[in-house]
Amino acid sequence: MKITSYTIKAPAKINVRLKVTGRRPDGYHELVSIMVPVDIFDTIDLNLSSDRQIMIGCRGREIPADETNLAYRAARDFMSCSGIKDGVSIVLSKNIPVAAGLGGGSSDGAAVLLALNHMYSNPLSEPELHSLALKLGADVPFFLMGGPCLATGIGEVLEPIPGWPESWYVIVTPLLQVSTAWVYRNLKLQLTTGEYDYIVKTLKNDTFTISGVLENDLETVTTASFPIINTLKKLLVDAGAEGAIMSGSGPSVFGVFASQEKAESAKTFLVSHNPGDIFVARGGGGKENY
Repeated sequence: MKITSYTIKAPAKINVRLKVTGRRPDGYHELVSIMVPVDIFDTIDLNLSSDRQIMIGCRGREIPADETNLAYRAARDFMSCSGIKDGVSIVLSKNIPVAAGLGGGSSDGAAVLLALNHMYSNPLSEPELHSLALKLGADVPFFLMGGPCLATGIGEVLEPIPGWPESWYVIVTPLLQVSTAWVYRNLKLQLTTGEYDYIVKTLKNDTFTISGVLENDLETVTTASFPIINTLKKLLVDAGAEGAIMSGSGPSVFGVFASQEKAESAKTFLVSHNPGDIFVARGGGGKENY
């Protein structure tokens, strides 16, 4: 028995750490990254139909409502892989900033895969869903996991991080968009070695703190063209953050706070500077939170 209507939330993510460890012959970069979902969400409403058509509509932020949208592509690929002949109408309420280093499009694609698999009583296995997700994009498999992960490869090899501390983050997205492909094309730096072993060891240390591992190799590229990123990092620290860093390829910047009260206070401080979109978000804890 199938479920004909379903609503799912798609969370944003932050890269607490992102180190580039290699480059493949196909041009993709290998990395070691700590990825954490945070409770900023897009909402996706799905309704099945018998006409075999995939329809998508978008509300909120301006994004393409066509076959280039990852939510649309996820639905198309799911139907093709599962052999199901139905159609689906997708309404995407977009809250996560676009091209902002927060993985919103990737999360939307993963959410559609998870939702459709649930609606049809799981015709696809977890490995099959992972394979479909990876075809959509390197970050998409992470959003199938539902919790903090250590990511390697191009981001598709994922190890859940048990006991990741629940923390509060203030995330600031300036009013500009950054292309991930452009950032990686312009990346020129000495590749990190020994990063995986270092992070595994660090995560097991009783004295581990989130602020102690904040680092992003992509910052050098993005800040060279968009110096506002360094300005935002300083503002977050001035507002009381234990540390601040750019997420992904940017331009979003986040600060780490010990409590919701401190995070809300920092947001109040930042609003007066009008830096763009400001979110207070919780991240970490268990899979059930997402």
